[in-house]
Amino acid sequence: MKFKALIAAALFCGFISFPANAAPQHGIAMHGEPALPPDFKHLPYANPDAPQGGTLKQAVTGTFDSLSPFIVKGTSATGVRTYVFESLLGRNWNEAFSLYGLLAESIEVSDDRQAFTFKIRPDAKFSDDKAVTAADVVFSMEILRDKGRPNYKNSYSKITKVETPDDRTVTFHQEVGDRELPLIMGVMPILPKHAWDGKAFDESSMTPIIGSGPYMIAEAKPGESITYKKNPNYWGVSLPLTNGLWNFDTVRYDYYRDANAAFEAFKKGDADVRTEGDPVRWATGYDFPAVKDGKVTLEKIVQRSPAPASGFAFNTRRKIFEDPRVREALMYAFDFEWANANLFSNAYQRTYGYYSGSALSSKDKPADAAELKILGSAKLRADFLDGSYRLPVSDGSGRDRKQLRKAVDLLAEAGWTVKDTGLANAAGETFAFTISIQNKDQEKIALHYQRTLQQIGVQADVRIVDSAQFASLQKTYDYDMIPATWFNSLSPGNEQKLYFGSDGKTTEGTRNYPGIADPAVDAAIAALLTAKGHEEFASAVRALDRLLVSGFYIIPFYDAGGQWVARWNHIGRPDAQPLPGFEATTLWRNP
Repeated sequence: MKFKALIAAALFCGFISFPANAAPQHGIAMHGEPALPPDFKHLPYANPDAPQGGTLKQAVTGTFDSLSPFIVKGTSATGVRTYVFESLLGRNWNEAFSLYGLLAESIEVSDDRQAFTFKIRPDAKFSDDKAVTAADVVFSMEILRDKGRPNYKNSYSKITKVETPDDRTVTFHQEVGDRELPLIMGVMPILPKHAWDGKAFDESSMTPIIGSGPYMIAEAKPGESITYKKNPNYWGVSLPLTNGLWNFDTVRYDYYRDANAAFEAFKKGDADVRTEGDPVRWATGYDFPAVKDGKVTLEKIVQRSPAPASGFAFNTRRKIFEDPRVREALMYAFDFEWANANLFSNAYQRTYGYYSGSALSSKDKPADAAELKILGSAKLRADFLDGSYRLPVSDGSGRDRKQLRKAVDLLAEAGWTVKDTGLANAAGETFAFTISIQNKDQEKIALHYQRTLQQIGVQADVRIVDSAQFASLQKTYDYDMIPATWFNSLSPGNEQKLYFGSDGKTTEGTRNYPGIADPAVDAAIAALLTAKGHEEFASAVRALDRLLVSGFYIIPFYDAGGQWVARWNHIGRPDAQPLPGFEATTLWRNP
């Protein structure tokens, strides 16, 4: 009755304005309804009976000089956002994009999603035992928008008005009708306003910061290690969303100079779990005694969300790569089969498109009526429309004459022919470009590609630059070709504009590395952002995938189809894993 009276009073005073059919809900889905009912007991991939206690040790590479993951300055320590801070709502990683009550007990959303209200739980507290209030939520939005990382500003700037009728109620308003924005605000990290009084938010610091999460920072040694201790008075221990998670008393990350040193630490037992990223090491390096004795378990966790879309990105802002026939020709010159056998121990599969391995991929799916409407006048080949297109497959020799002949023929159609000086156009200009990379792993595949290109008269230089230089090249698009990666989920949203929208051809700092400027791509992105049902949404994403694949904007790389995970057997995990694959927050230490 008290809650109803508060809402009635707020409505009377004009604080909150909703359509008559809006009602508080236990969760929200980007499309459709949340899969879990209001009375769910735990996440489907969590073990509610997991043993409690002990320490989880992990080895990571690199360094850190900051404890704030929210600002541009400094390099933040691993795990701070995960273990120390919470949001109003939390993810169920077994759904495309659904959120459930965490700091907030409910969310109330208008039909057009232009107004949405969060009701904060009365028992939600920060680790210093102070209550989480509406003022903390407003402070978090404003400080992150004004002084945090750019992605916060991009999203939170869409909020036009905030209302707080009481200490536990926050209502956000927007004018643009962004259907994803209520969910984005739902996963905003909530910071304690009182803990930042008189402190510079945007300055890098090693002073431990307060959050409401299950752990507190116990010790941090810059560049060496960071240790988290479970808060014995954690307020959310009995929530369904946390049931079966956060099972260790202590979580520690130790830093090592490189992947080899981190691997040696795991072999010695100084780390409990390792996610392996090197296919050769996975194929040949895990033969040490603990594996042979059954003390270490090796497994591949299947990933059911889209594989990362990675490859050598053409910069179509360069005249040499303007013609899609040129870009397709150079795809034929990339011998994945040779690289997989000789560089990667046949551990990889070829990545198709930008949502590979998921239901959103256009592979093997003919375009439906909804897709055709979105594609409009875009002229796609029949094999892209019916989903039968396949990436070139070589004989694995590194000099497949059939594939190279196709490349030469396409280049000839585009005006490039083989002459004494190499490949050249009618004006006598040679076909030459530079592949800019930033590490030895990228160098291996770039040099392989360079050797194959030489066979058709293409001059490709390989240049290694340091991390700062590479970041500058990315920001200003000052490159011919670079390796690029896009991480997509089962619920792609506003980030697709940053990835592939036409504005990115001229606006610095986006992730539109190929310089895509296609009205059809923009239309497909707009369609997925305004879709209200899952089928409508899936059609829009598949239309986008077809356009991107048919544009030949990257030379696609490869993926493992999941994660390679090694763990000492005193670490247990649930049999079920969520859609993205391995989930470390569900682990426990066996007695």
